[in-house]
Amino acid sequence: WFRSARHSLHQNLPFPQPNLEVRMASTIQQSILAKNTTQGIASRDALRGAKLATPVARRASAKAPKGTTMALTSFQEEICLSPPVQQSVLGVILGGGAGTRLYPLTKMRAKPAVPLGANYRLIDIPVSNCINSNVNKIYCLTQFNSASLNRHLSQAYNANVGSYQNQGFVEVLAAQQSPTNPEWFQGTADAVRQYLWLFNESNAQEYLILSGDHLYRMDYQEFIAKHREVSADITVGAVPMDEERAAAFGLMKIDDTGKIIDFAEKPTGEALKAMEVDTTILGLDEERAKEMPYIASMGIYVFRKEAMDDLLKQHFPTANDFGSEVIPGAKDLGMHVQAFLFDGYWEDIGTIKAFYDSNLNLCTKEPNFSFYDHKAPIYTQSRYLPPSKLMNSQITQSIIGDGCYIESSKVHHSVIGLRSLISAGCTIEDTLLMGADYFEQSIEGSVPIGIGEGSIVKKAIVDKNARIGKNVQIVNAKGVSEANCEDEGYIIKDGIVTIVKDAVIPDGTII
Repeated sequence: WFRSARHSLHQNLPFPQPNLEVRMASTIQQSILAKNTTQGIASRDALRGAKLATPVARRASAKAPKGTTMALTSFQEEICLSPPVQQSVLGVILGGGAGTRLYPLTKMRAKPAVPLGANYRLIDIPVSNCINSNVNKIYCLTQFNSASLNRHLSQAYNANVGSYQNQGFVEVLAAQQSPTNPEWFQGTADAVRQYLWLFNESNAQEYLILSGDHLYRMDYQEFIAKHREVSADITVGAVPMDEERAAAFGLMKIDDTGKIIDFAEKPTGEALKAMEVDTTILGLDEERAKEMPYIASMGIYVFRKEAMDDLLKQHFPTANDFGSEVIPGAKDLGMHVQAFLFDGYWEDIGTIKAFYDSNLNLCTKEPNFSFYDHKAPIYTQSRYLPPSKLMNSQITQSIIGDGCYIESSKVHHSVIGLRSLISAGCTIEDTLLMGADYFEQSIEGSVPIGIGEGSIVKKAIVDKNARIGKNVQIVNAKGVSEANCEDEGYIIKDGIVTIVKDAVIPDGTII
């Protein structure tokens, strides 16, 4: 009918009558809007989509217990919001600080630009979640080593986000000095405050604030739908926690509607016990609720635009952090701060150990996070690399990226990144090779990029463009837990040897 109407308009023909399906959809929407108006719902809330779910969305919500705020991670049912997410939500990905806990992987790159899973980078996770959730206007805020991140985003996404009618973008916003603000980003809230003038130009009704160093798959439309349903000023993403892990996170306490009434940062002892909540309120079954009686903040939020403006400009003009200052302050001001439970796999990749474990877990038969999900794929840059070539090699429980060459070697339980070269007679076990940024022609007398003949690498991370000579052993034979040998090309953290980017390890070296 819409195509016919457009054709009639151009050809000066009689305007066609809408078919029954279009008329019914229009009638349903008008009746719901009228009902909401008679019940005293503010026009702003009606326009924002409060209670304006389609029959599909209403059926989905009807299946869950009353008060359920648990995310559906399957992307099986399309969520229809009014106004549409493409037009009304702006995604803001926070690139994080200097990434000292991930050093030396962050020595020459921003934390979201760290390679992941052979072919990807960390930033691909939140960006792909946004695209799969129809959020196609995305900014990434960073101030540390943003060159590679900017290059990756510009080459991977800008030509492929959105459509003709809903144009999208993925852009990096680096910290900058201005006549009104001579300081660099001081924290998450300060970073958003400094670019609030630009965000307001988007005419978005909500801001979706995300972190660039988390590993998870989530449909943000569920998140946004709950935010609109309860007319919240702020909605905080939360994950259920058991007592053993809870003390390492910022915890929240909720009432029987899921509204947040208290915060505690890494509590212990009696303070930890005081933060127990009934997680069945948020959708967990009774058995799992007993196992996980705490909820921890994921560090992702949905803000109503007006609430963000008021909080950052008027109430907390000097606050630097969302989690410890702005959001607890909003609760104290009487704003509606809601919890939204995400009951899927979520990992904060903030340390070398967490990064190492998350990558090697991808090699298992049933990993915690899988890139093999056709309903919600993870996107990245198209590099047009040749297929990997495996010559007389034994490869078990491993992931091999594009453009690799492995000759007469054994690779077990390892992630082999783009353009990796593994020469003959090597053994690679429990290792993450990040690969190389380019192919090079071998030069006689120099150590080539990759792993040299007869080398053994176990329980290690080898950053990009590293040159490992012949008969090198990277095995941490002495079981060293911590060591800073950056001048020699490596650092050991949590017993994991990390070879620095562009390092040269001479022939016969034993680490």
